[in-house]
Amino acid sequence: MEKRNFWRSGLMLVVLIVVMSIQVLPAFALIPYNNDQKLVLQAWRLVNQSYLDDNFNNQDWWKVREAFSQKTLTSHQDAYQAIDEMLKTLDEPFTRLLRPEQYSSLQISTAGELSGVGLQISNDPDSKQLEVVNTLDGSPAQKAGISAGDRILKIDGTNANKFTLDEAASRMRGEKGTTVSLTIAPSKQEQANRTFLLVRDRISLSPVISLLDNSSADIPIGYIRLTQFSANASERLSLSIKELNEKGAKAYVLDLRNNPGGLLQSGIDIARLFLNEGVVVHTVNRQGISESYRANGTALTDAPLAVLVNHGTASASEILAGALQDNGRAILIGEKTYGKALIQSLFELTDAGDRLGLAVSVAKYQTPNHRDIHKIGIQPDIKIDNKEEAITPVSSPSDKQYETAVKVLTNLSTLARAA
Repeated sequence: MEKRNFWRSGLMLVVLIVVMSIQVLPAFALIPYNNDQKLVLQAWRLVNQSYLDDNFNNQDWWKVREAFSQKTLTSHQDAYQAIDEMLKTLDEPFTRLLRPEQYSSLQISTAGELSGVGLQISNDPDSKQLEVVNTLDGSPAQKAGISAGDRILKIDGTNANKFTLDEAASRMRGEKGTTVSLTIAPSKQEQANRTFLLVRDRISLSPVISLLDNSSADIPIGYIRLTQFSANASERLSLSIKELNEKGAKAYVLDLRNNPGGLLQSGIDIARLFLNEGVVVHTVNRQGISESYRANGTALTDAPLAVLVNHGTASASEILAGALQDNGRAILIGEKTYGKALIQSLFELTDAGDRLGLAVSVAKYQTPNHRDIHKIGIQPDIKIDNKEEAITPVSSPSDKQYETAVKVLTNLSTLARAA
């Protein structure tokens, strides 16, 4: 009888534990997050699944989730700010949130067209000021006289240093016919600051500028400037090479100066236009799995090639420059490149109908010789400092980098004929 009572007591204890468990667990699992908190958690989850560094900058990423999921968020802007703060803990600037206007502008840019003033900008690593990297041909900015090296002090009267790079770019973009005011400090110090009222226009982002330079008495040189690695870059560059071949180009200068990069696949495809064989680039993901992309026998020219690079040559530009240098296909001339060897995937977030982007660094790349150039850059074969001069297609003799390239290619052509 005692045993039976004990069994019944034990059964009651087990049942009690089960019932208590059923009552407690759902209350823990079903925390009522609002839509803004859910957006933050969606961003956290994408980083958790994809980010290159599975140590997340030596921090407990689950504790980060806990901290940010408990924040009081009452608006979209609160959520965006929380995501910015969360991503900042990674201490890596390329993993970032793109707000709706920034995400839209990026999609337009990589597609090859946008509406704005035609400036490519960067943050100067020394002065931390907003600097003009390039002005697009025929753009309102170029017509106004703004040039590479100029610094942007104010945008619509607000100090430019208050904006992130993406925020500054988005403020300069807008519908055709609308205006934006820019206060500019010219790169030449003897000139006074000026304020320009620019009318935004639709700008076709042709990423390729090409022409035949017959100024050298020895050989006609095909000059190709590539401004970004957009979806149409490989096709446009392919057409340019074919046209220059038909015009009689015997050597080429590929100008990658101030090219901030773009699509990884575009960089690989363009390398294949100059390389018949060999590795183009190695990529390594968070699991340490390496993948190699190779040339595929589709090169359009084997003529002597010089590549111009500078501190604004970054990302996909460095993939291309490194591929051509390591394979002995080209001579690099200019300055050390930027040093960005991280690859981002772009994820889309949805917030009450608005489309946002989340750029997450998911892999790193190495040159064909397995050089990791992140924060190091690529050293040119011939170092020529040209920082004070504007870059224009087949520039004046003041463009020492281009002039050096012409001399190198002329000498190579002479040696080839002598052989």
